[in-house]
Parts: sequence; structure tokens; C-alpha cells
Amino acid sequence: MIGKLQKGGYVLYMRHGNTDNSRPDRTPKVDLNDCNTQRTLSLKGIQVATKVGKNVRIANIPIGEVFASPMCRAKNSAQYAFGHFTLDKNLMYTGNMTSAEKKPVIANTRRLVSTPVTPENTNRILVAHAPNMMDLMGYFPVEATLVIFKPKGNNQFEYIGSIRPQDWNRLLKVD
Repeated sequence: MIGKLQKGGYVLYMRHGNTDNSRPDRTPKVDLNDCNTQRTLSLKGIQVATKVGKNVRIANIPIGEVFASPMCRAKNSAQYAFGHFTLDKNLMYTGNMTSAEKKPVIANTRRLVSTPVTPENTNRILVAHAPNMMDLMGYFPVEATLVIFKPKGNNQFEYIGSIRPQDWNRLLKVD
């Protein structure tokens, strides 16, 4: 799998790192400019996001575009892992969203995982939330998991596999 990713053309969807569950998102609305109104990364979440980014670099997986949900836990995970990102408000997913509010998020997630990557020798990164994947394909990834897709265009994609944080040592053959 690493060899394929090294050639580029894939979309890697990363669920944000572990969070501090003692601080739930403020309902009914979070302030995207105030992380104190949101569930934020825990120390473990910072460490695991940083480690995933380091492992991606060790594996020589070329990164192009990096998009992140504007929620602090997602954009901070993107920053710790990849060092840069572009905010995409239509990747944001909160538990109190209505079905109508979820529709553009799921449509945007589908668009981003199905649109071919340019340049072809890079991979697109999306950093957002587990419910995006649950609604897209019935899969709820654990924190900092990379869900790998081959975009097919026309809102079509192929699920290739997932790399959980604990899988990296085996993939990189590191002790």
C-alpha cells in the first residue's frame, strides 16, 4: 500500500486526533473562532497527529493539497501532522446538525474523495470527522486513522484501505 501512495493520486482522509471528551462542543452552536467552545485535542491527540505526519514523511508519501474542517480539533490535527492546510467549511460536522445541514457536508466530502488528484504525483489530504465517513460509506474510523481512496471522478471512488496509528510500525518495519 505504501508503494502505491508514494506514486500519488490518492485521497487520504484523516480523522482528527484524540480529543478531550470532558469539554464537549457548545450547543447549539460552536464559535469557530473560539476553541473554548469546542472539544479540542488532548495531549495524546497532539502526539498522535504529529506522529502520523512524521510517519507519512518517513514513508515518502507525497502530499499536495491539505483541506481541514474549521473545527479546532481538525485544523490543529492538520497543522501538527502536515504543517499546513486550507480550511473547508463544508467538512465541518457536529452532532447537532440537522439532516439538511449534513447534506452539503456529505456532498463535499464525496466530491473531495472522488475528484482526481492534481498534480497526479501527490496525494490529497482531508482532515475532518468520523461522521463524514460514516455517512459517506458506513465506516467510523478511530482517531488519526488515514482512510485511503482512489478517486474515480463523477462522484465515484474506491476504498483502498485504512492505516490506523498503531499500523505504522508494521508498515514501516520499525520497532
